[in-house]
Amino acid sequence: MSEQSKSGWFGVISRLAMVTGGLLALVLTIAWLSGMFQEKVEPGWSERGVTRHTDEPTDEVHEVVKTYMEDAVGTLKASSRTVVAAKLLATIKSIDVSAGDQVEKGQQLIQLDDQELKSRLEQAKQAHQAAIANREQAQRDFDRISGLAKQNAVSRAEVDQATRNLRVAEAEQLRTKDAIAEAEVMLSYATISAAKSGRIVDRLAEPGDIAKPGEPLLVLYDATSLRLEAPVMEHLAVKLQTGDTLNVYVDALEQEFSATVDEIVPQADAPSRSFLVKASLPRSEQLYEGMFGRLRIPAGDRRHLCLATDAVVRIGQLEFVDVVLPDETIERRLVKTGQGGMPGRQEVLSGVEAGDRVLLHASTLEGANHEQ
Repeated sequence: MSEQSKSGWFGVISRLAMVTGGLLALVLTIAWLSGMFQEKVEPGWSERGVTRHTDEPTDEVHEVVKTYMEDAVGTLKASSRTVVAAKLLATIKSIDVSAGDQVEKGQQLIQLDDQELKSRLEQAKQAHQAAIANREQAQRDFDRISGLAKQNAVSRAEVDQATRNLRVAEAEQLRTKDAIAEAEVMLSYATISAAKSGRIVDRLAEPGDIAKPGEPLLVLYDATSLRLEAPVMEHLAVKLQTGDTLNVYVDALEQEFSATVDEIVPQADAPSRSFLVKASLPRSEQLYEGMFGRLRIPAGDRRHLCLATDAVVRIGQLEFVDVVLPDETIERRLVKTGQGGMPGRQEVLSGVEAGDRVLLHASTLEGANHEQ
């Protein structure tokens, strides 16, 4: 064989060796990646990483029956509301109260200009004095004519004239007396006083304005007559009766007040299918007319699950509980909580069942709260 043929064969063998070596290396790499050279775990159950319950405190998930409430939103209004207005046309001389003031029955609120009224009263008194003098003169004339008539010294016409003059003088005296009373009443209208105790909620005029009959000047309401007026759905309203005691929650104060139903308007509103219910509230310096409130009405009973608040572990926005299974192993479950119940208890909507035992994590919760 020539030297050229030998070199050709050596080249072919070298290339075959390189390909074979590459394929072998590829097979070994795939085998290593697939775990052929690693120790295998025998099939079956292993308790590695499983937590078991020891002596940690636990609590049982209970099923409870609770009365649930429905809210009827409404507005606080005064059943006793008074609009103060003048009875005559006059200039306002002074207003002695402002919005927010508490006033008592009979307290002076507004003083109108009364100079003209005082003049009229003085004129009426003077006219009355003149009428008294005329009546006294007519009485003397009547007595004199009557004496002469007994002696047949005067005619019958003169007696009739004297009698007529006396009657006219007496009538004029009564008229002027009534005029004095009328002038005194008109003068009393110049001083406007509170007809009842209450709080001033609006001032609609100022000194110097012209008060017109019937035009509102002040608005006041009786703070003891505040009540919540709320439309209540008909399926709830038909179960209420006058005298029922309900709770009213005032959002602005974050406080509940006890209220008594004192009126149910006996006509349903067709579009909303509701009745207007009015519940009176106790007197409170914190409550004002126009505030927003919620009338809480019992709507029935419902069953729900309840567990200890300390059993809930919060991680971010997620909530978990650790459930102790029958074999004493611990399983962490995602739950969804609802409203808070009695102190230390929490409603749970999903994730557990009645009778489940859950671990209590008071220390964990305290740590989470400190971190927050």
